[in-house]
Amino acid sequence: MFQIDLKSRKAIYTQIIDNFKRLIISGILQPDEKVPSIRDLAQAITVNPNTVQKAYRELESQGYIYTVLGQGSFIASPVSPPGEIAPEIKALYDCISEVVQELLFRGQTMQEILDFIRGKRKK
Repeated sequence: MFQIDLKSRKAIYTQIIDNFKRLIISGILQPDEKVPSIRDLAQAITVNPNTVQKAYRELESQGYIYTVLGQGSFIASPVSPPGEIAPEIKALYDCISEVVQELLFRGQTMQEILDFIRGKRKK
């Protein structure tokens, strides 16, 4: 389920966050599905519970999970207010825009970029 590289320069709590995001975005973890308790996950991946707690707090602040007092943490449903773009979504679009501008500058056509995004062009 989780891939933690203890030799990585990336902080362990960040790796936990990235793993959860990957599982949520890919649909493996579904909305309202219960996530392991802090203690259970810490034991499963052999890390300090404080590290897992830090990751859970960050995931909750980013809207990926929510906590119900006395019941645990659960996967949040993706929410987007009608007509509004959340700041974190805007930041992702800004990143995409920068990458597309760089690709165009380096001679790629918009059609080639779109083909790549659609999976019609190999990396």
